[in-house]
Amino acid sequence: MTGDTMHFATHIAAALLGLATFILTLPGLAQAPGVGQGPKLGELEIKAYQKIPKTKVAVQLTSDNHLARELRRQVMIRLSQRGNEVGFSGGNVMRMDVSFYDLLGGNDRDTGTIGGQPFYAPPGSNPRMDLPANPIGRRDGLTPSTAGPTLRITLTLYAVDTGKVLWTATGSCSTQAGKAQQAGEAIINRMFDNADRNMAGDAGCPL
Repeated sequence: MTGDTMHFATHIAAALLGLATFILTLPGLAQAPGVGQGPKLGELEIKAYQKIPKTKVAVQLTSDNHLARELRRQVMIRLSQRGNEVGFSGGNVMRMDVSFYDLLGGNDRDTGTIGGQPFYAPPGSNPRMDLPANPIGRRDGLTPSTAGPTLRITLTLYAVDTGKVLWTATGSCSTQAGKAQQAGEAIINRMFDNADRNMAGDAGCPL
C-alpha cells in the first residue's frame, strides 16, 4: 500500500468514526448505560436491583396535584402492607412521577391543558389562579398519536445514605380523565403484586 493510499484510508476511517459519534449524540439515540426505552403503552416494567427494604420510606411527588396525591395514598397503603413505615420525609426516598396527558388535541372538553383547573380535579375543588389554557399537542404539524389520553406512573426508590437506586417501576394505561385514578391504582397494585422481582408485562389496565 502506497503512502497516498494509506493517507486516504486514514481519512476515511476518521470520517466514519466522526459520523458514528455524531449519530450517537442525537436526541433520543444517546442513552446512559443500562437505561432502556421503557415499557410500551399498557405495559409495566419493574427493575428490582434489590427487594424494597423494610425500612421507613418517604414517598415524594415530582408534581403535586390532586390525582398524584390520591395515587400516592395507594402507594403508601401498599408499602405499609409490606411492613414499611411510610411518611413524607425521613428514611429511603421513593420519588413518584404521575403524568396524565392527551395529545389528540381537538375541541373535546377533556383535552389536556397547561394552566387552569386540571380536568382530573373533582367537583368543588378550590379554584386555581387563572392561567392561559394552552392545549397540549404537537406543534410540528405531524399527525398526533391515536393512543388517546394516557396515564403514566414511575416509582423510583433511592437509598437515603448512598443515593443509589434500589428499585424502580414504570407503567402506563390509556384511560379517560374520569377513570384516571382507577387506572392508576390498578398500575400501582400490579407493581406491588410483583415488587420483589424484575418483570416486564401487562400493566393491569382496567377495561
